[in-house]
Amino acid sequence: MKMSVIGTGYLGATHAACMAELGHEVVGVDVDENKINQLADGVVPFHEPGLPEILRRNLDTGRLSFSTDYADAAGAHVHFIGVGTPQERGSYAADLKYVHAAVDTLVPLLEGEHLIVGKSTVPVGTAEELQERVDALAGPGTTVEIVWNPEFLRESHGVEDTIHPDRIVVGLRAGSAAEPILREVYAAQLAEDIPFLVMDLATAELVKVAANAFLATKISFINAVAEVCEASGGDVTRLADAIGHDDRIGRKFLGAGLGFGGGCLPKDIRAFMARAGELGADQALSFLREVDSINMRQRDRMVHFAKEDLGGSVMGRRVTVLGAAFKANSDDVRDSPALNIAGQLSLAGAAVSVYDPQAMGNARRVFPTLDYADSLDEALAGAELVILATEWPQFREMDPVGCGQLVAVKRIIDGRNVLDVDAWQAAGWSIRALGRSL
Repeated sequence: MKMSVIGTGYLGATHAACMAELGHEVVGVDVDENKINQLADGVVPFHEPGLPEILRRNLDTGRLSFSTDYADAAGAHVHFIGVGTPQERGSYAADLKYVHAAVDTLVPLLEGEHLIVGKSTVPVGTAEELQERVDALAGPGTTVEIVWNPEFLRESHGVEDTIHPDRIVVGLRAGSAAEPILREVYAAQLAEDIPFLVMDLATAELVKVAANAFLATKISFINAVAEVCEASGGDVTRLADAIGHDDRIGRKFLGAGLGFGGGCLPKDIRAFMARAGELGADQALSFLREVDSINMRQRDRMVHFAKEDLGGSVMGRRVTVLGAAFKANSDDVRDSPALNIAGQLSLAGAAVSVYDPQAMGNARRVFPTLDYADSLDEALAGAELVILATEWPQFREMDPVGCGQLVAVKRIIDGRNVLDVDAWQAAGWSIRALGRSL
């Protein structure tokens, strides 16, 4: 099929390249000329394993192209909307200006029958509002239908999650004829017996935010239990292993630590609360305020531990923060716990050195005043306290003996509960971890 993808950020660029990989003819459209030029040259402007190879391969075949001109999308009849929906300034609500701009620019250029497939995470009711919007914008003899097909991409697993998703959710209006078209779009996935779930528009919009709210709740739950473990002498990692054996609970997302960040979970749960309030159902999601609060408190607790370990103050002390991205295998520093902690320690007077295998460039743009090391060894040199804040394999697999020869004091806080405590203690390190009595 011939299709367009409007918006070429993380979601849009990944979706466009993967749709081309599945055999479709795809044009990615964005108003950011620099981003479009990079993608057209085969350069992915963010870190996503496997995506550069797919991008270059499909540019070479001619199935994939990029443009800043919306007119280049008008030749397709299926259009995916993958623009950002950030948190509105001064509010918890989602800002839909990029979604509106995409529709307002595209629809007047269309002729004939078209399908706009929303993938962006939006408040429930957005699709119906957009349908009214496109009906007013469409020219004579042109019909444009809005459907919703939420994405469930995990950063660092985006290619796998697009080509081999665990489910495909489609929201349609009553009487819609779009289902066969979407089945053709996802024919390769349906051949693998991947569940294809058809529902109304509102339910499809709610699926994504409900999923993210559940994951956020699970993460904050185990972090709340971690505080009780610290107070009582328990071990949250053993507790998580034990309750994770219950198949009603599962072990995933029960890793106590610094909590969640990134461009999705924090802003999505806040937008979910805001929309519930607009619908008069704010009490139903009031617990998400505590989920958000617990998550943010983890960062403050880590700063408190750092001060405690350094005698009550970090003023003038050399602290190394390992990690800048909000998660491993990503260069995304949006709402990153690691950078937040580094920034707080710096403001408290510490001499902070930060190192991350992929996110240094993005981190420097967000926190230009921090000191950034060019290597792990450089970051560790002379440190009086090390904080492991992002669970990169490179950090998980550090040699405690070798690291001990670089630092000034063998003192580490494992903010992700991923280190072999026995090995580090045997090498002479004082080690601390959230939710554990060591």
